[in-house]
Amino acid sequence: MNILVVTAHPLKNSLCGLFSETVTGSLTNMGHAVQSENLYMNQFDPVLSIDERMTYYRERYDASKVSGEMERLVNSDALVLIFPTWWFGFPAILKGWFDRVWAPTVAYDHADDYGPIKPKLHNLKKAFVVTTLGAPWWVDHIILRRPIKRTLRFALLGACARQCKLKFLSFYKCESVDSARKNKQIRKIESELTKFFGNKRKGFKGLS
Repeated sequence: MNILVVTAHPLKNSLCGLFSETVTGSLTNMGHAVQSENLYMNQFDPVLSIDERMTYYRERYDASKVSGEMERLVNSDALVLIFPTWWFGFPAILKGWFDRVWAPTVAYDHADDYGPIKPKLHNLKKAFVVTTLGAPWWVDHIILRRPIKRTLRFALLGACARQCKLKFLSFYKCESVDSARKNKQIRKIESELTKFFGNKRKGFKGLS
């Protein structure tokens, strides 16, 4: 599969940075074609421009400044997102990536009567998400009812890629993680990647 890996964390030596390296290496060793897109390293601008907003409901959206990101998205069979959960939402840079790249004429089309939008990301078959949180699991699950997972499943994929299967991994209380727990998290990611994407190369045992 052609898999796009999007990472959104400002620190290279962060837990998300480690998970990004794990995911990219594992998928490559499994025989998939992987493209990595680190939004911070690429200095992606998350701010929707005036020209982009002005063309939002026109026949052709102004994609001149994000054409590369759009091309990588529409040419991918699967998407991997790796990011920290901040205030139980996406980091601003990742939210801006959705705002600017998952745009009209690319991710969806507007209905003629401005009714429900028409999905266009028929290429995306699978989405794999890894996110870290400082909070314990019960705050995310019980009090807030997993807002990011619901947004991805029902708002983004549900509107733009209805056929896409979602696997969502959340790692909690990640502000302080020792080596043993970190290795356990890496093994969990490798195991779930293999089950979700399939291993095209026999004998692959993971990277850890």
